[in-house]
Amino acid sequence: MPASYLGRVGIVQRVLPRYRPPFFDMLAAQCGGLSVFAGEPRASEAIVSAEKLTVAKWTRAKNLHIFGEPFYFCYQRGLIEWLESFDPDVLIVEANPRYLSTPAAKRWMHKRGRRVIGWGLGAPSERTGIAGMLRKNFMRQLDAVIAYSERGATEYRSLGFPAEQIFVAPNAVSPRPSGSPPSRPAQFAGPPVVLYVGRLQKRKRLDNLIRSCSSLPQSLLPRLVIVGDGPERGELENLAKEIYPATEFWGALFGAALDTGFAEGDLFVLPGTGGLAVQQAMAHALPVIVAQGDGSQEGLLTPANGRQLPANDESALHTALADLLSDAARLRKMGAESFRLVQEKFNLEEMVASFIGAINKVAG
Repeated sequence: MPASYLGRVGIVQRVLPRYRPPFFDMLAAQCGGLSVFAGEPRASEAIVSAEKLTVAKWTRAKNLHIFGEPFYFCYQRGLIEWLESFDPDVLIVEANPRYLSTPAAKRWMHKRGRRVIGWGLGAPSERTGIAGMLRKNFMRQLDAVIAYSERGATEYRSLGFPAEQIFVAPNAVSPRPSGSPPSRPAQFAGPPVVLYVGRLQKRKRLDNLIRSCSSLPQSLLPRLVIVGDGPERGELENLAKEIYPATEFWGALFGAALDTGFAEGDLFVLPGTGGLAVQQAMAHALPVIVAQGDGSQEGLLTPANGRQLPANDESALHTALADLLSDAARLRKMGAESFRLVQEKFNLEEMVASFIGAINKVAG
């Protein structure tokens, strides 16, 4: 029987993207009640919002988006009213000082003797100066923090946050796969398929991927399948027409259609930062190439299932593509290792168990 928490858990998110409901619903099944408070993204972000939660509850926030990058802030109207209505025993908030309504929620909880847990990526750049001071002051108001990765946990420790109050829950969007990994032929039946899934925005560096594919030897040239949508789609389509017409833009896919996209691939590539699709690709038994970015993929990759490259290094990406696409049999073995890692460690069940363990320790 999995561990559980008998109290009510409130979770504050700026937005509720479409990939998150399975996690929140699975976590809700292990709690005495779970409610999410989240609003809508900016139109320019190309974030597809969730439609509903099935087990957990969802109260819609009124997000006020203030300024833009690098000075973006968000204020969420209705947060205190939601707290008074749901009355959580533990509150989980995003560990981000840019969300201006969060301090009032922390004060509301602490006034009643209840715990507040931060949840976040880490603090890769905000350790010094005014930004570092704001981040440290924000973190001091938390009773604990849950990091996406060991790298994130290290960054929180570097801010002076107590190590015993830091927990790690590797980010996941797919449940533990059952059975054997998907079967793929030992040799490519045609051109190998390089797959990308995610938002189409500058920080994903898909321009590097298109150029790297175009410069491969003739015998290794792949079909490049790009799944997703976003503000950079037009520019990327124009670049692909100019230098690599073997690029296919499939748009945003979900559910069974997205599974079909993953089944089509031979190698998954994330050339820029972020991207939970790495874990999804591994659950579909794909080897992965990932650029070093925010640290959320650290731990997912080993030399046996993929390659981690320096950030924004087009030459390293080209070399890795040429190396891996030259040996189909090796790719299949690497994909099987990806599948094993997701079965054993990087899945929704393990993520939920880590959250429940942190909540029980902090609330206990």
